[in-house]
Amino acid sequence: MANSVVDAIRKAQRATGPATIMAIGVANPPNAVDQSTYADYYFRVTNSEDAVKPEFKEKFNRICNATMIKKRYFFHDEEFLKNNPNLSHFTAASLNTRQDISIVEAPKLGAEAAEKAIKEWGQPKSKITHLIYCSCAGIDMPGADFRLVRLLGLPLSVGRHCVSMQGCFAGGTALRLAKDLAENNKGARVLLVCSELSVIFCRGPDEAHVDNAVGQALFGDGAAAVIVGSDPIADVEKPIFEMLAARQTILPDSGDVIQLHLREEGLTFNLSKENPDIIANHIEECVSDLLAPIGMLPEDLNSMFWVPHPGGRAILDKAEDKLKLEPSKFLTSRHVLAEYGNMVSACVFFVLDEMRRRSVDGGRKTTGEGLEWGMLLTFGPGITVESMLLHSVAI
Repeated sequence: MANSVVDAIRKAQRATGPATIMAIGVANPPNAVDQSTYADYYFRVTNSEDAVKPEFKEKFNRICNATMIKKRYFFHDEEFLKNNPNLSHFTAASLNTRQDISIVEAPKLGAEAAEKAIKEWGQPKSKITHLIYCSCAGIDMPGADFRLVRLLGLPLSVGRHCVSMQGCFAGGTALRLAKDLAENNKGARVLLVCSELSVIFCRGPDEAHVDNAVGQALFGDGAAAVIVGSDPIADVEKPIFEMLAARQTILPDSGDVIQLHLREEGLTFNLSKENPDIIANHIEECVSDLLAPIGMLPEDLNSMFWVPHPGGRAILDKAEDKLKLEPSKFLTSRHVLAEYGNMVSACVFFVLDEMRRRSVDGGRKTTGEGLEWGMLLTFGPGITVESMLLHSVAI
């Protein structure tokens, strides 16, 4: 008798169907910078035009051009950096300044994306039961999750969760957590917000640290929000992607490949050239480890749509080659990289949003470019890979 009661209680608290992404919203700061002129802009706004050799300027310009990025968005602009010169010096104590900005501005940008997602969802904010906030910018107590509750006017009883300082793979981590919350809490509606500001690590050049130059050429600011829930209300909520399986993996012997350290001078980069190769060499295994146990491993991975985190041009090129994918498969991620740069945890949701937008504009039958099954992948420090099997919903 006791066991049957326990089973009934557990069943009553769980959803029937899979977790579903019901709405997506994205936002960027207003300051857009053209990548083709970014090298000159960078040396000017950091007051370092005369501090580095011409050869280094040329090298940085080549790095910028090699990213295949067209433009990026930033909270900080030339006037802001002029008023905060400690941010432009490579080793100046500046963490307090960076924190004061991020603590306030990152949740604001996240709230902008969240309002768009909530509007698309079409339900009152009182129905949001859980909030997940993800960022590398602005660690504080009470945290950005607390600030978002107040900024958005969410219920004070909302269950809050933070994913902090995890880097580029964290969008996949937060989505996996949203999936678990939605499927294990009947009626749950999870608001997931990722908001990233590069002010936490923007700084002037140092000729001895090429990895810093790569970071300054690659990352941009952006925020994304999604509404996740199971058992969507018919004719009220409109599912976009169903999430059917998820897995996190640490790649072997990769702990030193990507490292970022929070210091008095802000967040510092330690990036290895091995990063794209290590990801590519293990990407097939990550996909197989997720799909094989559930009997979903297709003979041709081109039969799926793909949503990889656009961590950089080399990562996309080498992963695509290892998976033996057609060049069109990563086209959406390449577009996001070109138009926004790498926005850390928020980036993969820009890809999802672009994926469903192109599907609708192209008259496809499903939100996954006309294909039923898809794979979401995020990569970051560790090296950690998040993989998720998506099921495209009919338009």
